[in-house]
Amino acid sequence: MSRAKFDPKTLTDVAFFVGASISIYYLLSHILNDGQGAGSKSKEAKKKAKASMQRLKALNPELNLDLNEYEKVVLASVITPSEINVSFKDIGGLEPIIDDLKESVLYPLTCPQLFTQYSQLLQAPKGVLLYGPPGCGKTMLAKALACESGANFISIRMSSIMDKWYGESNKLVDAIFSLAQKLQPCIIFIDEIDSFLRERQSMDHEITAMLKAEFMTLWDGLTSSGRILVLGATNRADDIDSAFMRRMPKRFAVSLPNEAQRLKILRVLLKEIRIDFELSELSSRTNGLSGSDLKELCRNAAINSTRQFIRQNIKEGRKLDGDEKIVLRPLRLQDFVDSISTSDKVAKHLDLHVPSVD
Repeated sequence: MSRAKFDPKTLTDVAFFVGASISIYYLLSHILNDGQGAGSKSKEAKKKAKASMQRLKALNPELNLDLNEYEKVVLASVITPSEINVSFKDIGGLEPIIDDLKESVLYPLTCPQLFTQYSQLLQAPKGVLLYGPPGCGKTMLAKALACESGANFISIRMSSIMDKWYGESNKLVDAIFSLAQKLQPCIIFIDEIDSFLRERQSMDHEITAMLKAEFMTLWDGLTSSGRILVLGATNRADDIDSAFMRRMPKRFAVSLPNEAQRLKILRVLLKEIRIDFELSELSSRTNGLSGSDLKELCRNAAINSTRQFIRQNIKEGRKLDGDEKIVLRPLRLQDFVDSISTSDKVAKHLDLHVPSVD
């Protein structure tokens, strides 16, 4: 019986063919999956952009925007004033900063003709920086400013402008400013601005360097007479590049609240809550806490009171009737002290030796 002979060249060609086929298969699968993922993201972005356009037209029926494809992507990040439920009245303890913001930022946005009387001496700032420790109300101030001014709010995130294709990120940055021109008065808000406009270095990636240069060029090119504002918030102001700091001449330090400011914050947080102690007693015991810490402290106190009601009134296996009226007792000072166990940060600053209030 004769043995089959195999040509080595034929075996090599078959091996190369099989390997190439497998490589092409996986390459096409990756491209198709990537396209499907991009398509779903594109659909979601278009849906958000359409909803934003509907809200804008509801506020201004005569609005007829001719947007390019990049502006439509940015449109998904636009927040109208009617969607923001934060006003200056909801912020306690920051009255001096609020007054300054009204005079130097709010009025130029709403009454630009007032600031043209002295040529360019009263020109509204193109950039404002809010800086200070975390949880002190910087983002709340930005939202309240947009709400009170009636300005459209473009909230910029790095994920919304970074693109894997070369040059696309620059076009998105350009779309941010061109869209702001069409929607003015408009506030371009960049939270944690230090992560985007940090100090430039020679080791920076080419894309990052180009993006920062594009942003600076467009920022300098604003010709809106104060109707467009770039607003940044950070707790690391020292990391921001000096060139960007120059473009934010108005800077507000939002520091930790003192005792009087903490009292005002607590009054705002507990304005609709029944209490049976003096708020000044609590404010004096919360040294070193931010507004965010105080809000968490009040939430934990309410949880402690609710937990006590559950343990005393709801027996094992009993369910509450949906129509049953529940009246919780007023919050006591002890409720706030007991909440220390749920927050290590609060425990460092509160006086633990508070007499129990029955």
